[in-house]
Amino acid sequence: MVDLIITNAVIHTMNPDRSPVSAMAIARGEVIAIGGDLDVLELASEHTRVLDLNGAPVLPGLIDSHNHHRIAGEEELFRIGFSPAAGLEQICLAVEEWIKAHELSPGDWVLGGNWGSTLVPLFETTHPLALLDAVSPQHPVVLSDDSHHNSWANSAALAAAGIDDSTPDPVGGRIVRDSLGHATGLLLESAGAQLEKARLAHEGIDVHRVALSSERGIQLLHEFGITAFQDASATRELLEALAMLDDQGRLKSWVVTSLLINDTIFGNDFVGKDLIAVGSGYRTERHHPVFTKIFLDGVPPTRTAAFLEPYLPTHDRDPAHRGVTTMSIDELEGWLRHAAAADLGVKVHCTGDASVRMVLDVVERVRNDGITTVVHVSHGQYVHRDDISRFAELDVIAEISPFLWYPGVIPDALAQVIPQELGDRIHPNRELLDAGATVVAGSDWPVSESPNPWHAIFGLVTRRDPTSQFPGALAPDQAITVYEAIQAFTTSSARALRLGDTTGHLAPGMSADFVVLSADPFDIEREQLKDIVTEQTWFRGEQVYHRP
Repeated sequence: MVDLIITNAVIHTMNPDRSPVSAMAIARGEVIAIGGDLDVLELASEHTRVLDLNGAPVLPGLIDSHNHHRIAGEEELFRIGFSPAAGLEQICLAVEEWIKAHELSPGDWVLGGNWGSTLVPLFETTHPLALLDAVSPQHPVVLSDDSHHNSWANSAALAAAGIDDSTPDPVGGRIVRDSLGHATGLLLESAGAQLEKARLAHEGIDVHRVALSSERGIQLLHEFGITAFQDASATRELLEALAMLDDQGRLKSWVVTSLLINDTIFGNDFVGKDLIAVGSGYRTERHHPVFTKIFLDGVPPTRTAAFLEPYLPTHDRDPAHRGVTTMSIDELEGWLRHAAAADLGVKVHCTGDASVRMVLDVVERVRNDGITTVVHVSHGQYVHRDDISRFAELDVIAEISPFLWYPGVIPDALAQVIPQELGDRIHPNRELLDAGATVVAGSDWPVSESPNPWHAIFGLVTRRDPTSQFPGALAPDQAITVYEAIQAFTTSSARALRLGDTTGHLAPGMSADFVVLSADPFDIEREQLKDIVTEQTWFRGEQVYHRP
């Protein structure tokens, strides 16, 4: 029996012929027919719901290939939020107001974000720490930066984590200190993990809270037409929460999770082979723990990304500093082989061109041995010209995230540390596509303030800021077409996430995941792409969002 028929629509199926159709029939959560209104309506029975869309445009449900949806949901439900453009005083005011608005007991932790990477130079003194301490004397406070790799903490949080002026820097991290050796409250990479461990020792882990955060994150994604995504740093608690949501009928999305092989920023100890060993036990119909995640370097604003050429010089750093990778090439190869043996894909965090090259070199080794496992170079803002063609040659996915292909706070922070010649080639998407690479798009939300794919698509096509806050264009020669940009959020991402037989395009046998839009992206001026909004989102033939 046909449950639903969509008629009088402009349905872009994203099938190879690109021809739109006007109608679609759905039964038991799957598309069973597409075509013209009259032909599809012949399948209707007295029990079929017929929905006339009055000529509205329809696309397959959109796919976000890299996000941290649970963290984003938790930030909305349980954390302070402020713009990356906020200054120190604004941030401290937000903390003060949060503490006053919530009935916290002394010692209760306060979490929030995301302060902008452009503030990093201010933490060379203890002045910011004094400002934060003044508004939070009784509460440990930890605020994430816009990359979520680094933390700003007050004195109460430092004390709770056992960090003082004499605490040595951990492997893979740095406790930033002023000229007198005093900790300033800025903790880079793995140094921040000590804060999270101290918080968890105080509060414990509540899987039900993780599930609520995950569910809220998915609801927010629905507002942007996103019906499938890859969470790029899954812990055992998130795996358990997702399986619980699906068992309870509350998981309204295809979720692909990436099991952490190492963790340089979140403070998780249950990673690597231990997590891989249990991951498959949390698989459900809609939750697929079929990837792993490796952090191979840090982020450029704090000079922890690994580059082939040195960073811009500073007064306190080695002028030859290029950053380092978190593991050797042989160790990385070992993890790729281990993941492949477990039939798991590999997503590798790379924000510098040296780490990108290391991944490609390792993939070349394992491909020569017949290993075909899916590998994503995650982020890949900077790729050396000599490595562009290797993505297609080695069948490595170029997963671009967050939305840094147009001017903004993070690109401004990058410009402070990266030579201009390298910075001018950020996200070489045009070159990658021309070389035959598969390019898929991720938001890295909440690193990107919003997972809005239409802001991303506008930026991919124009290389300009969709909010008009930042002027100019960023590497405009790397702009791509509207169709290519939408592919990066549909068909290409579905295949890259191992969901190509389930979602990503609309055809008989595919999941009935689709989004009704306010305007047709293929029939408007590119300037209008940023203004497209989601009118309705459908997952498995069920409406999961309707714009008020």
